[in-house]
Amino acid sequence: MTDTVNIIKLTAAEIAARIASGDLTAVEVTEAHLARIEAVDEKVHAFLHVDREGALAQARAVDEKRERGEKLGPLAGVPLALKDIFTTEGIPTTVGSKILEGWIPPYDATLTKRLKAADVVILGKTNMDEFAMGSSTENSAYGPTGNPWDLTRIPGGSGGGSSAALASYEAPLAIGTDTGGSIRQPASVTGTVGVKPTYGAVSRYGMVAFSSSLDQGGPCARTVLDAALLHEVIAGHDPLDSTSIDAPVPPVVEAARNGSVDGMRVGVVKQFRGEGYQAGVIQRFDESVALLKELGAEIVELDCPSFDLALSAYYLIAPSECSSNLARFDGLRYGVRTGDDGTHSAEEVTSLTREAGFGPEVKRRIMLGTYALSSGYYDAYYGSAQKVRTLITRDFEKAFEQVDVIVSPTTPTTAFPIGERADDPMAMYLADLCTIPTNLAGNAAMSLPCGLAPEDNLPVGLQIIAPALKDDRLYKVGAAVEAAFVERWGHPLLEEAPSL
Repeated sequence: MTDTVNIIKLTAAEIAARIASGDLTAVEVTEAHLARIEAVDEKVHAFLHVDREGALAQARAVDEKRERGEKLGPLAGVPLALKDIFTTEGIPTTVGSKILEGWIPPYDATLTKRLKAADVVILGKTNMDEFAMGSSTENSAYGPTGNPWDLTRIPGGSGGGSSAALASYEAPLAIGTDTGGSIRQPASVTGTVGVKPTYGAVSRYGMVAFSSSLDQGGPCARTVLDAALLHEVIAGHDPLDSTSIDAPVPPVVEAARNGSVDGMRVGVVKQFRGEGYQAGVIQRFDESVALLKELGAEIVELDCPSFDLALSAYYLIAPSECSSNLARFDGLRYGVRTGDDGTHSAEEVTSLTREAGFGPEVKRRIMLGTYALSSGYYDAYYGSAQKVRTLITRDFEKAFEQVDVIVSPTTPTTAFPIGERADDPMAMYLADLCTIPTNLAGNAAMSLPCGLAPEDNLPVGLQIIAPALKDDRLYKVGAAVEAAFVERWGHPLLEEAPSL
């Protein structure tokens, strides 16, 4: 039997291969990760709920399949941390909010079903900003998550629990959701890999909605290949989701196994740098661009003027859609109910429940969205933001006529201290400056580690953006960059892992 430390350091691909060969059992692997969670999660707080019995039952089923000689899938027996925004039959789904505290869904999200069908072992549900509204996981009703590189700093948001679980070796795979950068931004600040697939590529059925035209689930991992393997499991058309794309899943695993940028045209957008960018982030990004050129890519300078308007447009569109989506949380049908003592009307119970159940950031965005959609303001605010969204999409279309992919820093800075931006919403929103345009256009994007910032020795992320339905380009470029970095400097997480 391999010892626990060695098991948790394996990649998902290595774990799956060793389970398939009989070198490891799925139960051994699951127990090793459950032991790691028990050892460190009190400090990290990556998980809101650990499903120990359920995970071991799934692992035993994988081992029984192998003993019967049944063929195992490419991720069979590999543990995974699931963001607490996807419904899971029989275990809690809170979306990081008090308003759903204790709610046990009666059904699985499509993504959850696909993970189970692929024999992926779901360890539990990870912490997140309430209803995915935030860039730091400080807005969780259940307390913040720490960044394993420095527990006094944020692990990104809204999916900080998933990224922290990866960086602390509590799980080799995780699932996040990305509305304005909530997969990529946590990946960047924790030295992990996060992918926002093309909008509609991964089903949203059973994913609690924040902003329906922007939300997208996606894979999180410690390597590009692991992310590709998970991407292939969760992607694909779903008739239960009206926005699901009825198209073949791009060959992401093949691309990850054959990474190359030779002969590719790589765009660098001038709007993705300037004031507010940390010097060490820009230094690592410039080194990454030089590396891409050295690997055979042609670098093309791009001007996308509408990107400067993306943040403003996003913070009108997303709150407007959230104010509509969150109207269903009325305290009458499910979740927490406050004030139902026989002295209050149904309307008063709804008001009291929302006051007690929603946190400050959720209330802020609901109010902003309701105002933007109100009579007399709709065209001036929401309508204008949608016009800007069209301009951003056109800028991307023009850019992709000249290049195959676009690269940028994933975030303007490395992980900031917990509490530093808690009272400054605008400073918090700027964390998603580089990621938001992709969500508005519906393109695919990835963040992967490109080194540590010299001034604070914290991870920096390189963002790769591809056209819609060309997700395989992310993996082709990402795998080439990752291989070059590992060869020269070692993987920033696998080689320089933080100590807990």
